[in-house]
Amino acid sequence: MEGENLLKTGVIIQTRMGSTRLPGKVMLDLYGKPVICHVIERIKQSKEIDDIILATTTLAQDDVIEEQAEKNHIKCFRGSVDDVLSRYYYCAVEYKLKTVVRITSDCPLIDPFVTDSIIKCFKNNQYDIATNASPDLKNRTYPRGLDTEVLSFDLLKNAFDNAREKYQREHVTPYIYEKAENIYYYKDSKDFSNYRWTLDTYEDFELIKTIYKNLYRSKHDFYYKDILTLIEKYPYISKINESVQQKKLGM
Repeated sequence: MEGENLLKTGVIIQTRMGSTRLPGKVMLDLYGKPVICHVIERIKQSKEIDDIILATTTLAQDDVIEEQAEKNHIKCFRGSVDDVLSRYYYCAVEYKLKTVVRITSDCPLIDPFVTDSIIKCFKNNQYDIATNASPDLKNRTYPRGLDTEVLSFDLLKNAFDNAREKYQREHVTPYIYEKAENIYYYKDSKDFSNYRWTLDTYEDFELIKTIYKNLYRSKHDFYYKDILTLIEKYPYISKINESVQQKKLGM
């Protein structure tokens, strides 16, 4: 059976070159390395994961993604261009994951300690999914760019088997949020959800470059609280991309 011998906790990073708002964003140069390399280096600091897999498409333009996986000594899975849910599911099957951790490649400020806390919260309880990335803003407190969703293989399989709507297939978790009965929304004690630290536009990239200019010294030793401290000291940073609207499902 597909579910047998599922042992591992794996981070699946969905990524592709064909971003509609900022094409090729994961390969943009950020202080001497592609954005995707910074994402990988940061998430490699996680103590709660066994595998890191880049899940990209079968398109030739995404060959460069597979090359980056090889250069960074992590795994790669190539699957459907449009059915991202199936890409995630078959990736989890291929690498025998028991627990699936979802992050995206446009998060070069991802915090491995926040990610680890969410993974431990999931493993120590009986939640369907533990997340700081709710589609409902009232359940978010973390800035966009630290998004982590942790779920079981069984829940992913259920979504794969039953999701029928186009938007439920083009994205990994909409069906899960709609149908899961036991969702844990992982929250900070303060609400910083108005901050946008993800990469989807040129304005986002300017903000991220500014943070890196102030905190990055050839190694990833700055995290969520360090970035908050920086922004509190220099409020202009958060204004760089404050006009950017989050892309809606189906866009």
